[in-house]
Amino acid sequence: MFERPGHGTLAVLVALDLGDPDYAESLEELQLLARSAGVATSAVVRGRRDRPDPALFAGKGKVEEVAEAVRSAGASIVIFNHALSPIQERNLERRLGCRVIDRTSLILDIFAQRARSHEGKLQVELAQLEHLSTRLVRGWTHLERQRGGIGMRGPGETQLETDRRLLGKRVKVLKEKLQRVRAQHATQRRSRSRAHVFSLSLVGYTNAGKSTLFNRMTRADAYAADQLFATLDTTTRRLGGIEGASVVISDTVGFIRHLPHTLVDAFRATLEETVHADLLLHVVDAGSPDRDAQIAAVNGVLSEIGADRIPQIMVFNKIDRTALPPRVERDEYARISRVWLSALTGDGIDLLRAAISEHASDAVRSGQPAAA
Repeated sequence: MFERPGHGTLAVLVALDLGDPDYAESLEELQLLARSAGVATSAVVRGRRDRPDPALFAGKGKVEEVAEAVRSAGASIVIFNHALSPIQERNLERRLGCRVIDRTSLILDIFAQRARSHEGKLQVELAQLEHLSTRLVRGWTHLERQRGGIGMRGPGETQLETDRRLLGKRVKVLKEKLQRVRAQHATQRRSRSRAHVFSLSLVGYTNAGKSTLFNRMTRADAYAADQLFATLDTTTRRLGGIEGASVVISDTVGFIRHLPHTLVDAFRATLEETVHADLLLHVVDAGSPDRDAQIAAVNGVLSEIGADRIPQIMVFNKIDRTALPPRVERDEYARISRVWLSALTGDGIDLLRAAISEHASDAVRSGQPAAA
């Protein structure tokens, strides 16, 4: 078996420029993703192509360059900054003699490392199985090994067909369990709605500082680190100090460009808190040169999950890394729409609390119920 990504793994990264305008930013993200997975990068192989090669994604000459980088560094894994087909993955592994994964598999591995709650682990396993089902060759009978392998196979059923059937059964079980989790969340939201609780949800690009902001505002101790996908499981706390309203705030998983659909689908149970929030706090890294593209990526995922019509306050975080002062901006209706602050130092937090109070008070005065 080839080695999976993880701490101590030495990897060669491959990023081909196919004409994408965000090529440089995407490559930088790949390096951050690898670091977040505990992978050490020994080399980065770049190149340009008009379109992917059907068999190897990269051309034969570029694959040989990757092979040389693997041999020189003694790397045990190659990570492509692209979505690879099962055939491309298998062909590359034969040519390179080591494990080959794509960007989606790398993100899934990070998620598997980060999941702490029962719900999070269910979601990660479902996303992994649905992604890997297209790459299935053999080896899934371990899912029911405790029941024994003899007698499991139907008439005329090959090993591969047995594995696919068992995989399908496991996916069905996971979906049923996650459906029950969603039902529990719905019950909790109805209780909050009857109690006229105003709900906030933190959203934003991964590593924008959502968990740091959450901790600052709630005095909680949610895990926060300068790495991608530091937060995976949703955490909800009551938010004190908001005049005239009872408020809860939820911290959610960060988004990223080219977020695989399998992840969006599998994490709908977590993202339900976002879909049903009364107000979104869209946290942005104010100092990032790529912030406009990151904002667009987050809004794209919000649209995909049906949360694009929920009111937003744009929270431009990390002003401590810039020369920008804390301040607010108002929209054409004179409501606070943007807040500039530092979750790390606390500068501008009072402005955000005032903005939340303003939105919550407006909702209470208008008789608007909390989202159910």
